[in-house]
Amino acid sequence: MKTIQTISKIISKYLPLWIVLLSIIAYIIPDAFISIRQLTGFGLGTIFFLMGLSLSSEKLLEVIKNPKYALLGVLLKWTIMVAVSIAIAYLFFGNQAEIATGIILAGTVPSGTSANIYTFIAGGEVALSITMATLDTFISPVLTPVLLQTFAGRFIPIEFWPLFLNIIYIVFFPLLGGLLIQWKFQRQVEKFKPYTGVLSQIALFLVILSVISNAQQALSENLSVLPLVFIAVTLQVSIPMGAGYFISRWLGVPERNTRAILFHTGICNTALAATLAMEHFGSLAAVPAVANMVMNLTIGALLASLFENKFRLAADGNS
Repeated sequence: MKTIQTISKIISKYLPLWIVLLSIIAYIIPDAFISIRQLTGFGLGTIFFLMGLSLSSEKLLEVIKNPKYALLGVLLKWTIMVAVSIAIAYLFFGNQAEIATGIILAGTVPSGTSANIYTFIAGGEVALSITMATLDTFISPVLTPVLLQTFAGRFIPIEFWPLFLNIIYIVFFPLLGGLLIQWKFQRQVEKFKPYTGVLSQIALFLVILSVISNAQQALSENLSVLPLVFIAVTLQVSIPMGAGYFISRWLGVPERNTRAILFHTGICNTALAATLAMEHFGSLAAVPAVANMVMNLTIGALLASLFENKFRLAADGNS
């Protein structure tokens, strides 16, 4: 038991470092991860299953009955993130159509699963985070191609039902499974709950290794543009995060909900963006999405760790 707790503390404390290190390893030796390249969905599903084990069904129903914070978070994401992405694309890559398209695509897909994970780690309202992600899923099949066509001058056909069913399989079934097990075996699950956070982080590592190893060739073919791309996506992630947090606080949103909105506003599903870019635009357009994934995971991990420490100190002060 003490060994598991020690491992958990090491992973949580140095989470951003682990993310960068694993990204580098997956890039240098991508063939070592051929066997897990098809496990991205499994990794994401595991994360949602663990969230289901720890999520209060009462809190989820409370968010659904009072959706104003969820609607605010979705509004901020589809205005601030989209506006920042368009501005950065034109400012940094106005003469490089594929990269500019990739930047816009990375900012006009639904919120990323890691937003839920980091909300969970940071002591934010996970039920709100999942509700916002669900709303994103329903509106993105319309908004993503329309925004791309308008601002990138291209059109990406996104079929609603395949995306919808994919979310059902990866998100809702595991989440509901976790909730059902929690309801049926509450006493046993209570003993397991302290470890759901670290297991979610390990599942996230699986996703990182899978996505980066898949995209290694695209990255290696475009090394010359990577420094500028990383600067651009760092701004693309950090500006919406900061704006989402401070606007929410200014509007009087409770702290736990504000943390959920912060991650939702700044983290997009860049694994989906990279896949769409490879299929419709080519490897160069996928580079910003992969770079964004590395940066949103790293920045998100740093912020989640800061909030987690703050949350822990507050809890210790109240005990």
